[in-house]
Amino acid sequence: MAVWRPKVLFRAASRLAIAGALFALAACATAPGPSAGPAEGTGASPYGQFLAGRAALNAGRNADAARYYGAVRALDPDAAGVIDERGFVAALLAGDVTTAARIAPTSEATSAPNLSLSRLVRAVEGMSTGRVGSAGTLLAPEGAVFPHRSAMALLAPWAAAMAGDREGVLVRPQSPGDRIVDVFGLLAQARLFERAGRLDEAETNFKVLSGGDSPGQASVLAYGGFLERRKRGAEAVALYDRLLATDPRNASVRAARERAAAGKAEVQPSLRQGAAQTLIPVAATLIAAGQDQMGLAYLRLALRLDPGNNPAWLLVGDLLESYGLVEEARAAYARVPAAAPEFVAAQAKLAWSHQRAGDPETALRLARAAAAGGDVEAAINLSDLLRANEKFSESADVLDPLISGAAPDWRLLYARGVSRERAGRWPEAEADLKAALALNPDEPELLNYLGYTWIDRNENLDKALEMVRRAVSQNPRSGAMVDSLGWAYFRLGDFPRAVETLERAVELEPGDPELNNHLGDAYWRVGRRDEAGFQWKRVLTLDPDPKIKAEAERKLAQGLPPAPTPAARKP
Repeated sequence: MAVWRPKVLFRAASRLAIAGALFALAACATAPGPSAGPAEGTGASPYGQFLAGRAALNAGRNADAARYYGAVRALDPDAAGVIDERGFVAALLAGDVTTAARIAPTSEATSAPNLSLSRLVRAVEGMSTGRVGSAGTLLAPEGAVFPHRSAMALLAPWAAAMAGDREGVLVRPQSPGDRIVDVFGLLAQARLFERAGRLDEAETNFKVLSGGDSPGQASVLAYGGFLERRKRGAEAVALYDRLLATDPRNASVRAARERAAAGKAEVQPSLRQGAAQTLIPVAATLIAAGQDQMGLAYLRLALRLDPGNNPAWLLVGDLLESYGLVEEARAAYARVPAAAPEFVAAQAKLAWSHQRAGDPETALRLARAAAAGGDVEAAINLSDLLRANEKFSESADVLDPLISGAAPDWRLLYARGVSRERAGRWPEAEADLKAALALNPDEPELLNYLGYTWIDRNENLDKALEMVRRAVSQNPRSGAMVDSLGWAYFRLGDFPRAVETLERAVELEPGDPELNNHLGDAYWRVGRRDEAGFQWKRVLTLDPDPKIKAEAERKLAQGLPPAPTPAARKP
């Protein structure tokens, strides 16, 4: 039988899940509806265009929504007051900040969140075009609501700097009880202190932010850039090394370290770039909280200020792909230039986008081209893609040059072990998995994989079962790991306990064909034949891979053969 395998071991999640409903962006958002194409069948009536625009907005097709709402305004100017809030949001989410600022609602009838967002968008547009005279007024905190109040507080000093306000530029942003403003306001003040030549005060702030046991990447990069510009490259290298000790594959920090070690210095960000960087943490916080649509709006504002902000383009691509806008997502990833530290990540996201779309040839071509440059992350991504396409030996071989030294990365050993095991190279695979477990003895993925494989091979059964139990104890909500435990009971001949455990696994992940397949087998062994047939039929409705589909069809026709007599346990 097929066993549970980690599909991807290293690739950072390239899709940000949008759970359930879209974030209610003030009064304009509604529950997600079916995706709508062009307004065919709606005619040229304002109402038809309005319905098409609403469906497009709910489906995440923001450019279409903006176009439909614009058509409503053109067909019926009297409807402008009703339509502007929706059109404003659609234009913003589509990245047309200029249009969003032009039609931004300002009437008293506008909802409070949208009125705050309107002020923020108009301020950003003014800062982007050099018309900053009114930005200070628009960014005043009075009347603003969360999360726009946070963004306004963070942007206000940058607007003051653009306007030449020497006093306002150095005022630390304040928003009582707002952790985002507390941290990133201090960072913004440090950057502006440096611009004003108040270097001691700038460094004091930078030290506060980059101290502690787990400093953030933004703070480390900002302080490191400051040190580089002060010709203190050795201190910058030490700062970067500290973060790389816990995050060794961080591309941005590795690039900064290489620059500092070479005696070069980061160019000080412009005012617009600094303002854009201020909006990124707000966007990331919103996305982490599940408010993806609002997070996308903030990323669009950041990119209006700085179209070259590569991390923002990556996040935009992730969000667009999660909406199913594959081509738009790929266009966002393609905005990252080859010289940027984020280029390898962008190429990896592009490759996986093609893999998910059923085009593994393009996916592997992109991954091979990226890995040809010698980048470690690109090689790891290629290995993952090769494994996803069942090119197991090649996947393992790609990792060989990356595994060396007395204590290599356990994740690399794990990945190579999986690939070698799937390629039928078990002695090598077992050595890798044992070595990985020795380096990280409590890692549930390792415990589960090695433990299950031993059980499947009828080896080290007592130890293996205990390892799988430990994995489940750490991840009791993982349907895949609970399935591994249930399937272990099945292979050991404890069919009643297998049924109980596999039922729990299917409750946790009801749409997984392999879990349903296992449960059907367990039902058959305890004599519940009708339920077994139901589970195998259900497998065929869940888009199983060819192997599981063939197994389910065979069992529906023939059932299972008699249970084998348990073999003698191998040491």
